[in-house]
Amino acid sequence: MIDFDNIPIVRWLLTRYEPDETARDFLQRVQTQTQDGIEVSLTVLDSHEARKFFGIRMARRGMQPVWLRIRNNGQTPCRLHVISIDPNYYSPHEAAAANHFSTGKRILGFGLLAWVFLPILILLPLKVITAWLGNRRMDTFFLKHGFRLHPIAAGQASEGFVFTPLDVGNKVVHVRLLSGDSETEFVFNVTVAGLTADYLRRDFQDMYPPDQLVECDLATLRQKLIDMPKAVSNGSGRRNGDPVNLVVVGEFPVLIGAFGARWDETESITLATSWKTFRAFLVGAEYRYSPVSALYLFSRSQDFALQRIRQSINERLHLRLWTTPLRLNGAPVWVGQISRDIGVRFTLRTWNLTTHRIDPDVDEARDYVVEDLLEAERLELADYVGGVGACDVKSPRRNLTGDVYFTDGRRAIVVVAATRTKAKFMMHD
Repeated sequence: MIDFDNIPIVRWLLTRYEPDETARDFLQRVQTQTQDGIEVSLTVLDSHEARKFFGIRMARRGMQPVWLRIRNNGQTPCRLHVISIDPNYYSPHEAAAANHFSTGKRILGFGLLAWVFLPILILLPLKVITAWLGNRRMDTFFLKHGFRLHPIAAGQASEGFVFTPLDVGNKVVHVRLLSGDSETEFVFNVTVAGLTADYLRRDFQDMYPPDQLVECDLATLRQKLIDMPKAVSNGSGRRNGDPVNLVVVGEFPVLIGAFGARWDETESITLATSWKTFRAFLVGAEYRYSPVSALYLFSRSQDFALQRIRQSINERLHLRLWTTPLRLNGAPVWVGQISRDIGVRFTLRTWNLTTHRIDPDVDEARDYVVEDLLEAERLELADYVGGVGACDVKSPRRNLTGDVYFTDGRRAIVVVAATRTKAKFMMHD
């Protein structure tokens, strides 16, 4: 018997939608958390897994399915607050519509060939009809497997996919469940294939041997920080640059979880990522994971970096952090530098003759971190300590590429909370 499905011309004449709901290898990476009698299981599909299960290249549309199962073992009904996962989530029908086969493009491509093979022109309706049928099947499939927003009764469970914007590297997913006048929140940090983050080259656990670790209370920490380097340097350590204006306290997974929903990781500098950066620079496009240049502290480049980017790669906040041997209540103390890029300019100090121009008010970028963590309710404590020393608009300093900056000279200390909390502010001079 002839297998028409495997004849190339037949496959080309038809528009085929072939999802596979048995392709569930992603369930091997499920994370499960339990609080207050509610069990939440979650994982994030990478681009290959999404393509196999849903039968369409969702990543090309900037879309990513998050698989979620909620089991209510409590005494009262609960409901998922889906916006907590991502305020820009797609409904199942919206996700399907964004991935529909484009009949117009298929007609155009088929029709051009039909000018050469005119007898085939009569088969055009077959292409159109199968595309329409494929889109209808896609709508049904996405609706069937989407997470339905309804109360989950005590003793019941609900599962399905929430369709979110695409992330690679570390994806932070907040799951908030509402029950009467109370709520329960779960925070998942999920590694998604597709990003070679800069921090993978570091082993934070073994950066300092145990005998070099210094446990501090807040008063001792403040004194130790005053003795820390005041500014970053170039690779040789001969020239100083931007001020070291930020101190962050928290375990690395806690930091990623607190910043991760709003800040992006940065990729390592390679030929491929350099090309992507250059291309984004030329057209003024967004490149969320663009590598950042190396600045130096403790005779090494930053241990990891995060960024908040706008629509253009030329406008973003850069946050670089270095771990230290200091500990506050057992949690690692990181020192860092943050600045806001507001454009590009010509310079003779870089190999490509251009550099990002920073906002000279570097205190604004420093305080933005405090505001951002406060908005996310992940700021446990905020304080300030002496740093590089004050300089004003009339007598600014310059960084390594010649940009001027002015500052009140202080560093912000932020203690990051593992879960939502109310912040405590300590306003030392």
